Amino acid sequence: MNYNKPRLFLVSLLALCTAGIHFAIRSSVAGAIEAAYFTPIDKLKSAEMIGAVLGIAALGFAFTIAIGSPLLDYLGMGRLLALSSLCFIVGTVIVVNAASISSDVYRTVWIGMVVIGIGWGLVETVINPLTTTLYPEEKTARLNVLHAWWPGGIIIGGVLGVLLGNLDVTWQNKMYLTLLPAAAFGILCLFTKFPPTERIQSGLPASVMFQELKRPMFLVWFGSMFLTAASELAPGQWVDIALTRTVGMQGIWLLIYVSGLMFVMRHFAGPLAHKLSPVGLLWFSCLLASLGLVALSYANSPVTGLLAATLWGTGVCYMWPTMLAAASERFPRGGTLLMGLMGTAGMLSISWVLPELGRIYDAKKIEYAGGEAQFNALVGAAKEQILGAASQISFRYVAVLPLVLLVVFGAIWQYERSRGGYKPEAIKSKAFAD
Repeated sequence: MNYNKPRLFLVSLLALCTAGIHFAIRSSVAGAIEAAYFTPIDKLKSAEMIGAVLGIAALGFAFTIAIGSPLLDYLGMGRLLALSSLCFIVGTVIVVNAASISSDVYRTVWIGMVVIGIGWGLVETVINPLTTTLYPEEKTARLNVLHAWWPGGIIIGGVLGVLLGNLDVTWQNKMYLTLLPAAAFGILCLFTKFPPTERIQSGLPASVMFQELKRPMFLVWFGSMFLTAASELAPGQWVDIALTRTVGMQGIWLLIYVSGLMFVMRHFAGPLAHKLSPVGLLWFSCLLASLGLVALSYANSPVTGLLAATLWGTGVCYMWPTMLAAASERFPRGGTLLMGLMGTAGMLSISWVLPELGRIYDAKKIEYAGGEAQFNALVGAAKEQILGAASQISFRYVAVLPLVLLVVFGAIWQYERSRGGYKPEAIKSKAFAD
């Protein structure tokens, strides 16, 4: 049976773009959600609470992709991608109306974010193996082009969030705006024929997919995904809260700027990976990401903020799609299971790091104020100064994570070079009609 590759790729782009739009809108309204829901509950731990609910979306993603990926061959790509659209819609409605739904506002927002995370996870469950199935000979290049639309969505959502904020549009209506692209890709799914995965086309049984889990190198890549994702996505969702007070501009503009860099640069991943090898590209990414995170922790003006964001953004640009492509090229018989587990590792890291950033922030603001009573007594400029200093320090803790990977990727890179360079594995799959 023939499948329409351009249409399938377009649906994948739109679904990931929707996830990026939602991510940016959540980031831009995080402070408003904290003020509306959590500050009245616990003034001293409100940042930890907003960090936790933002992080729980990532946990919903992690469990969804872990469960959904091995079942993808049986449930079907089209059904799961349509379900992701529904989850984005339902989860958003729950978060916006949390105060009306239940007196336990924190738990209700938590549930809404889990549902959103499930929708996000279903997108990644489908689009990554779909892309490697459609383009088995150019996985790194195509996955980077696909994932250019994650920052593309962040740009769209970030700009809309700022512009609507300037027009005094409420945070609730900003979140409702995300329902439009979610509904659009959901409807497209109903009228698009989806293929079986690369593994199914090759006739490999599911038992072969699970046997790939026994390969020791997969554990190395699984652990590395945990650290690369923590270096990229957790700081990305924290940047508006952390930097708005310190760099003299809304932190969301830095996220938009970084997303613009990523959108452009990911279209050139193929030539770079060919020249350096995927693992060489990842080594340089980790170096720049670590330097950028340290620089963000010291940025105190629009100029230093932009310079630090450029370093960090260039570093994290290729991490997620190149990690997925490397896993698919090194362990192709692992199929959807191994690609899903890579995504699970990435999102588990975010669900851990975001609350940690919140805890560091809460602890530092009390420490810098001289105690809880002193912090509660702060007002005006003095309070803003304390909050600014506390928010910046959190980036310095995350900077350690990509440093660890310099050793890991450096060792793999040198080993492969000593054996003649990087050589991806391949399994045969049927051709698609263009």
